Amino acid sequence: MQDSGIQVLFQGTNFLRLLEGLLVSLRISVISMGLSVALGIPFGVIMTSKNRVIRFFSRIYLEIVRIMPQLVLLFLVYFGAAKHLHMNLSSGAAAVIVFTFWGTAEMGDLVRSALISIPVHQYESGFGLGMTKIQVYWYLIIPQTIRRLLPSLMNLLTRMIKTTSLVVLIGVVEVVKVGKQIIDASRFTIPTAALWVYGMIFLMYFAICYPFSRFSAKLEKRLKD
Repeated sequence: MQDSGIQVLFQGTNFLRLLEGLLVSLRISVISMGLSVALGIPFGVIMTSKNRVIRFFSRIYLEIVRIMPQLVLLFLVYFGAAKHLHMNLSSGAAAVIVFTFWGTAEMGDLVRSALISIPVHQYESGFGLGMTKIQVYWYLIIPQTIRRLLPSLMNLLTRMIKTTSLVVLIGVVEVVKVGKQIIDASRFTIPTAALWVYGMIFLMYFAICYPFSRFSAKLEKRLKD
């Protein structure tokens, strides 16, 4: 066991540093996800508008987010803001902006899909009872929309957690960056360090994302039943 290379994980503060790097990834994911939910819900409502101009610009935004790789967006915000807007954004702030930009578009599309999937008679029943448009949405449509959204929301969260590994390329010291530092420091003394370090990073991501995936699957099954 001593010669297998696993000791690289427990030398000094290596394991603690990996956990701290993981917390950085989670902090970026949770902040971005919270902002994406807050902004994505009204954006999804806007996307259901009958106004063609609003729908056109909403579609443009959504397509840009889907076509443009997140890595390019990260570089545009981090380096582009510094060069053209003279804003020295921290790498963490740039990451939150990009993932919120991406998450808001995805969340908005999920909300739009959930809204249009609700039968028309739900709206008509509310108006037939004398409710205003706000009351119909607040008491009838939004509760049903949230119920339909939850499985997709869990999937979006796990995607966001995994995608935050890209922030290493703009200098955020998250778990992958810490892992590389440990491997670089041990490459001469422990040749198999990369195997153990990246294996541990895989297990950390798995331990976080798997419960969300299972929860999402159970929710989806329960909604079908």
